[in-house]
Amino acid sequence: MGERGGYTPPVSLFKAASTVSLLTLASRITGLVRELLIASTFGASALTDAFNVAFRIPNLFRRLFAEGAFSQAFVPVLATARARDGEEATRELIDKVATLLALALLAACVLGVAGAPLLVWAMASGLNQSPEGFDAAVVMTRWMFPYIGFMSLVALSSGILNTWKRFAVPAATPVLLNVAMIGAAWWLAPWCRARGIEPIYALAAGVMVGGLLQLALQVPVLLKMGLLPKISFRPSVVSAALRDDATKKIAKLMVPALLGVSVAQISLLINTQIASHLAPGSVSWLSYADRLMEFPTALLGVALGVVLTPQLAAARAAQDEAAYSAMLDWGLRLVVLLSVPSAVVLLTFAEPLVATLYHYGAFTERDVAQTTHALMGYGAGLVGLVAIKVLAPGFYASQDIKTPVRIAVVVLVITQALNFALVPSFAHAGLALAIGLGAVINALWLLMGLMRRGSFKPEPGWGRYGLQVVAASALLAVFLMWGKVQFDWTGGLSHLKRIGLLAAMLAAAGLIYFGALWGAGLKLKRMLRR
Repeated sequence: MGERGGYTPPVSLFKAASTVSLLTLASRITGLVRELLIASTFGASALTDAFNVAFRIPNLFRRLFAEGAFSQAFVPVLATARARDGEEATRELIDKVATLLALALLAACVLGVAGAPLLVWAMASGLNQSPEGFDAAVVMTRWMFPYIGFMSLVALSSGILNTWKRFAVPAATPVLLNVAMIGAAWWLAPWCRARGIEPIYALAAGVMVGGLLQLALQVPVLLKMGLLPKISFRPSVVSAALRDDATKKIAKLMVPALLGVSVAQISLLINTQIASHLAPGSVSWLSYADRLMEFPTALLGVALGVVLTPQLAAARAAQDEAAYSAMLDWGLRLVVLLSVPSAVVLLTFAEPLVATLYHYGAFTERDVAQTTHALMGYGAGLVGLVAIKVLAPGFYASQDIKTPVRIAVVVLVITQALNFALVPSFAHAGLALAIGLGAVINALWLLMGLMRRGSFKPEPGWGRYGLQVVAASALLAVFLMWGKVQFDWTGGLSHLKRIGLLAAMLAAAGLIYFGALWGAGLKLKRMLRR
């Protein structure tokens, strides 16, 4: 990738993506420990469904406004402003955006706490099957709704740090939420039980502490860099922020971005609503499976999206089309390299994963089977779910949010049609499968759009590369299917033996896959650093 228009390509996208992936891995491991502890302590019941619904409500708004519409609009504009207008003007933009965001968050939190009963009913009216569950969900929603305020400010801070290529701190902050919730389940829940307080409420307290800690970690870093936003509610400051061209641009971009993210969240809302009317525990089974899905989607898709978005925006601002296309090509090759074998693992080896990680305490063999079905449904669409994280920034970096939105709206309709066809036969697993298939359709549509407009021109060698990955993945599938039937994962092994065996199987699977690629002639190191 050459240099044009003042744009200097990064030394190593792979190094940056690896940093984000490793820190995200730490986040997902602690998140898995969190879910394991919650599963063994609380199992899957009406009250765990209540917590999952209550936790999803602020998370839904966080994904809509913070990590969703706001980040998609803010990061490209911020990167463009830094490339074209310089550091001082960019700092002024940060202050104006932070002021307007803080005002919006204050209003949203007040409305969310007041409207908690309506929000719970809209998210999961089926909780009324258990009045205790519905009431608990309302209480926990009120406690946790201010979490959106913390996380939206974290998203602002992360956007700034990622634009300045400081990827480590934003990638590490989610660990703090998991640590806080682990402490709540391990220490606060027994404390509540001993005093006659419903233990599930301890998790809500852990969420709030975790949100505060995540924001507190980023403040010193921004302060040291001289980028800590200056928030002021003085009428003159607010008025100036509202009149600023850049903030108007962000607001204008947020409208279609909000619609696009809303599509995904509406799909989640519908699925949660449907699941709440299925067998008790269905919402929790989907949540436990989703936690495992976050490993490959976050380690691959999120890490690549975080690294590529500001770099693509800078290349677009410099009108370096060759660099723009080459970065997309590199990202998609990495998606195929790692998400295809991950999907094979989820489809052929889901039960050993779920049994080893969750089958303790209150988590029964039935819970293992039902969570396994959901995980396999998600796994069918893993490649699409990861690819979207690379393909969508290809549009966002050009400040084109409308095209992905239009695609997402159509895919939402298709996903609900799939729900109608699949849920009667597969129950909650049909919901997961519909999401997976919808993601594949979405990714293919985005890919074709980028290719038609000429933004992405695949570099030579994709045919041979695809065959190498498919052949290695087929060999991997045979090995994992053997391992699944060879051992009794749900009953015949002690916990420690099960953990050790799973680790050995996954290590051997990695050696088989990458060994097969090497044998097929793939120059892995050359591809990664290309």
